[in-house]
Amino acid sequence: MRKNFMLGLVVLVLVMAMTVSAIACTDIPVSKGASAGGYVMTTWTDDSGSDNTRVNVVPAKDWPAGTMRTVLRNTDYGQFENISTPIFSPGEIPQVAHTYQYINASYSFMNECGVGIGESTIGGDSRMRNTKGWFDIVELQRIALERGKTAREVVMIMGELAEKYGYGIGGECLTVVDKDDCWVFEVFGPGPLWEPGSGEPGAVWAAVRMPEGYAGVCANRSRIGEVNPEDTANYLCSKHIFSLAEEIGLWDSKSGKPFRVYETYGKKAYSPYNARREWRVLSLLAPSMKLDPWLEQYPFAVKPDKPVTPQMLMAICRDHYEGTEFDLTKGLEAGPFGSPDRWPTPGSSNPKNSAGWERAISLFRTNLTVVFEMKDLPAAVGGLVWFAYDKPGTSCFIPIYSGVKYLPESFAKGNRGANYDVFSRESAWWAFNFVSNYANLKYSSMIKDIKAVSDPLEAEMFAVQPYIEKAALELYAKDPELAKDFLTQYTNSVANKVVAAYWKLASTLAARYTDGYTYGFNDGKLSQEGYPKAWLEAVGFGISTIRPELRSK
Repeated sequence: MRKNFMLGLVVLVLVMAMTVSAIACTDIPVSKGASAGGYVMTTWTDDSGSDNTRVNVVPAKDWPAGTMRTVLRNTDYGQFENISTPIFSPGEIPQVAHTYQYINASYSFMNECGVGIGESTIGGDSRMRNTKGWFDIVELQRIALERGKTAREVVMIMGELAEKYGYGIGGECLTVVDKDDCWVFEVFGPGPLWEPGSGEPGAVWAAVRMPEGYAGVCANRSRIGEVNPEDTANYLCSKHIFSLAEEIGLWDSKSGKPFRVYETYGKKAYSPYNARREWRVLSLLAPSMKLDPWLEQYPFAVKPDKPVTPQMLMAICRDHYEGTEFDLTKGLEAGPFGSPDRWPTPGSSNPKNSAGWERAISLFRTNLTVVFEMKDLPAAVGGLVWFAYDKPGTSCFIPIYSGVKYLPESFAKGNRGANYDVFSRESAWWAFNFVSNYANLKYSSMIKDIKAVSDPLEAEMFAVQPYIEKAALELYAKDPELAKDFLTQYTNSVANKVVAAYWKLASTLAARYTDGYTYGFNDGKLSQEGYPKAWLEAVGFGISTIRPELRSK
């Protein structure tokens, strides 16, 4: 009995951990017609603060008839060897004959077919949750990438699996992209009365195709409004999407009020934590709309003022509201050197809670950031993700093609947090995390040193990208495997180069900024960059040294 009790307790803790693990992610889906290059794009910032940092390639595989596939819950560690993390499995499902290669991470995000996924936890109405469901979003993404060749297929696979076996955590929004389409997919639990094996759907979900020429955003709250099940070219959803809402009391068809997902299953109280990022993303894409930063609801999509580039999306991912009334690099809260980071508030029951501060798009606790380019080319070459470890504002993006056969060993080493690995120079993630954290000592100065490293590296990678892809296409026409080998070597070469550059940067920053002094790079001279005058005045510098009775004078 004690063993069963402890097992149940472990499962409960894991479920709760997964429910809050990705409470702060931002996705920016962009249709083909809205992009400068004429290809579909999306982004994803994994802002969990506790997710696994390791990334690896899981190879394609053929499976004998009758093979069963174990469903894993709360285990983004499942594909790594020698991990002692407890694994909870609710059961098995029939395996398909062939599974595709995919990139496994905290949330697996791209497969060899050129399908990419961005993720953002949206929560929604708590009445929809049912922990008896087999699937969490991590496993749903992983299995869908194993099985789906297109974005539409991946959406349908996730919807069907969730309905058949049950979805057991809070609401999630995924942006699913391929070379043709961009879908915004939202999934919720089946409500409290659902039981496994009952024959009733174990989830409710909806997906909307991003309108051509438009771009959108998801920032931890539901974005889908009305759905039209008859228009299957642009809408996909559960057959019971309307009836379940009425059954649970979330909507009344006789009221004359339109059914909207964000007002029913995805209902969430207004908070600047979510809405402010929606405003910022849409305002940066379409400043001519002059959107009010205090609106409670924003358009599902906007037509960008100018064609969107990957570099524009990277810049948005790095944003701290610079130049606006919400600029996090300004004010007393930013400290003497303008740090945009706002750490969790003390005493909160949620260790990740930074409530009370503005919530930037670029967040200190980011695990990784991706920006997808999905081109109308053979998937091995056309599927591309720009990948950045840790906080995007201080990181550097690295190109990873969907045809790569493996990633650097440093990507699959190390982790963070209590009970995980210690700081290690063998782990790529730690290089970027160290730079980000160290920059808080003197952010206004160090960010210049960081950009002096990251900007030229990214510019070089973008400059050679057309030539890399041209060479890969020529090789692909002769031998697809040779093209994949070429892209694997290129991806690993630039990844190792960037990681090495950041380790060198880490050492340089640690040596240059010491004990409040700044040492020059070249001449080695010592300088002391004092506190800004305005900040000293704001904190009352010198007041404590004056006798109390004389301070007012």
